[in-house]
Amino acid sequence: MNLSAAIPIIRIFSVAKAKEFYLDYLGFTLDWEHRFEEGFPLYAQVRRSDLVLHLSEHHGDATPGSTVFVPVVDIDALHRELEARQYAYARPGIEVLDWGRQLQVADPFGNRLRFCELAKV
Repeated sequence: MNLSAAIPIIRIFSVAKAKEFYLDYLGFTLDWEHRFEEGFPLYAQVRRSDLVLHLSEHHGDATPGSTVFVPVVDIDALHRELEARQYAYARPGIEVLDWGRQLQVADPFGNRLRFCELAKV
């Protein structure tokens, strides 16, 4: 048996705000979008490197206010990239913790992404 990497489902409430945050600010690309019919809630997949997320407007798919922990290599490069984008709603810094250096951002829906460069053991 082989288990694959999990794909977190992130609850969203506005497609425009989700695209502004995940695509324009964080640099994800949109893989696909799905709606059962026109005017129905969006379900979409975004990707950046090996990180895949599902974004869902569907009521029962996920809980707003969730956190996704994302291991990253070269957190300083990510920090510089995000700072250069001048996103109006976030200016994250890097926090030094026992387990590594972490940069946390909150999306417009209260979900958090914790990017962490793990400490060398």
